[in-house]
Amino acid sequence: MPTDATPRLKITYATLRNDNEELHALYEAGLVQARGELGRHHLNLIGGKPREGESESIVRSPIDRDMIVGHFAKGSVQDVRDAIAAARAAQPAWAAMPWRERLAIMRRAAELISQRQMVYGAHMAIEVGKSRLEALGEVEEAADLLRYYADVMERNDGYDHPMDNLGDAAVHTRTILRPLGVFGVISPFNFPMALSAGPSAAALMAGNTVVFKPSTTAPMSAVNLVQAYRDAGLPDGTLNLVMGPGETVGQELQQNPGINGIVFTGSYDVGFELFKKFSVRFPRPAIVEMGGKNPAIVTARADLEEAAEGIVRSAFGFSGQKCSANSRVYVERPVHDHLIKLLVEKTEALSVGDPLVRSNWMGPVIDQRAVDRYQQASTEARRDGTVYVGGERLTDGGLERGFFVEPTIVGNLPAEHRLFVDELFAPFTAVAAVDSLDEAIRLSNESVYGLTAGIFSEDAGEVQRFLDTIETGTLYVNRRAGATTGAWPGVQAFGGWKGSGSTGKAGLSMYYVAQFLREQSHTVVD
Repeated sequence: MPTDATPRLKITYATLRNDNEELHALYEAGLVQARGELGRHHLNLIGGKPREGESESIVRSPIDRDMIVGHFAKGSVQDVRDAIAAARAAQPAWAAMPWRERLAIMRRAAELISQRQMVYGAHMAIEVGKSRLEALGEVEEAADLLRYYADVMERNDGYDHPMDNLGDAAVHTRTILRPLGVFGVISPFNFPMALSAGPSAAALMAGNTVVFKPSTTAPMSAVNLVQAYRDAGLPDGTLNLVMGPGETVGQELQQNPGINGIVFTGSYDVGFELFKKFSVRFPRPAIVEMGGKNPAIVTARADLEEAAEGIVRSAFGFSGQKCSANSRVYVERPVHDHLIKLLVEKTEALSVGDPLVRSNWMGPVIDQRAVDRYQQASTEARRDGTVYVGGERLTDGGLERGFFVEPTIVGNLPAEHRLFVDELFAPFTAVAAVDSLDEAIRLSNESVYGLTAGIFSEDAGEVQRFLDTIETGTLYVNRRAGATTGAWPGVQAFGGWKGSGSTGKAGLSMYYVAQFLREQSHTVVD
């Protein structure tokens, strides 16, 4: 197990630096420990008891397919049903626990996650191929999600507020938010700890219990998160872990009437289908967080150096495998060629390779399917337009055992081309020249998605027009650290409009926890 006394450094996506020698020494020690724990067998957790699956999954690192992350129990439909039953049995006592005591457990879990940051980050880097700074940032984000949501619930007095009484002193009225019961949480591979910690913690703080299904390609981070919860004192049955594929574990969570609400983070196609089918007999909350096709707009009045750096960071961070990745760029025609030149220069300077090596900025994509999507997109770009840089799979120097591809920028494509439309989840961005800011905003808004967007302009009027008319939930202006990426709990609310999200409320924000509760009015007459 990680050493809980490990010193903690505050690492966020906005403050990532590669020149902190103390950080790297601590990470290298965590990496040694994580390597020593590879190949172990990990079980599901139902009602507080470890349980073998009907079979097991062998998870391999995308860095090197010869590297086995571990053996993970593969749950059955019956395992899910048992987990739901355990969660239902535990829920009344958990909901009856004073909310401040629930928050104390969550805050202890946050501290444990932070204390174990180096080992958890190393596990994550091996498991999904994140660079050390991206992985460490995500572990700390997971901890801060717990802290921030606990603070929000505390500021709202546990969501129990007095109301007016129309002048009759004998009438006492209140509004109280109550838990719904049992939530299913289905998390993705790309943020395997943060996008598991956020919804599970919010559900638990609110007095619900949880059945948790992580991504089949990233179960190690889920195991670590569950261990932190357990070590913090979370009672048996309140959080149940069932690993396994979507067609069995995921489907049962969606269909079982014992689930009162569900959180899903993943693709538009899967998420929207879940949203449409989840409610049976009466509505059930479905917090569905889907993808993005996120535009950056660069006007003729932009700082092009700033814009190029922000685009490259957002397009290629974690190999473009973020729902907030900057996958399309609209640039005003007079500065198009100069921006392309800067983008190519900065992209060519990126070091791609084993992300466990400090000097490498970008690692692999997650699997062969991601490579295939990337190669198909590159083929279409060559056929229909121009590949300015990249476009190839990397296989030299041992990289052939992993899933490494070049960061890629393309252009000279029709505005309606699918490379401006489809989410690729790869280090791939398409650039188009436009004649005006209005045209750029129109093209941006034509997408079914509405997650993040950014603009680079030194003109205050242009910036305001962008803020007033762009149809996305998370906006950035002149952000060198990331044109469309980099939200942090309590700093940037992160949520999508249209096909990117189902509730209109964002994660990382003050409104998130309330989605796991339903309102009840109390009128009591003396």
